[in-house]
Amino acid sequence: MNNKKDYYLPFLLTAIVIIVDQVTKILVVKYMSVNEVIPVIGDLVNLRFVYNTGAAFSLGAGFGEIARKILLVFLPFLLLIALTVAYLKSAELTRAQRWFICGILGGGFGNLIDRFFRSEGVVDFIDVKFFGILGMERWPTFNAADSFIVCCGIGLGINLILQGIKQKKLQDS
Repeated sequence: MNNKKDYYLPFLLTAIVIIVDQVTKILVVKYMSVNEVIPVIGDLVNLRFVYNTGAAFSLGAGFGEIARKILLVFLPFLLLIALTVAYLKSAELTRAQRWFICGILGGGFGNLIDRFFRSEGVVDFIDVKFFGILGMERWPTFNAADSFIVCCGIGLGINLILQGIKQKKLQDS
């Protein structure tokens, strides 16, 4: 990476994701009751305020307190630190890959803030109809941080696959 701006500017996305995530959660907690549902687009998209004490899809919600702290706070914190260190040490990442990684970091740290400061759990509030796909009428409720993690994770994955295809074509020619 020969341009410091390209190197550090993506961290602005990390900060923006954390701010958007935390502000939306603050608004939900302030203006909604737990389990309250507000239709946004008919039955397709709702605001539904729930606390998630587990990980994605509420996995681990039934674990004991110590196991939950280790699996849902300590390990994710270590992974986010490792991802940050890898980002800072790698000169091989493309500009797009840096932005995707910083979006993932923002989402990860956004949810980690909830785990540190909200004893009730992570605030989730986006509820989407899933039409019985995979046997689910509704997708598990999620938040802005989750959206950034998933979208940036998919973007990073596609980018890495396309980069691999491009490199293979260059090697074959």
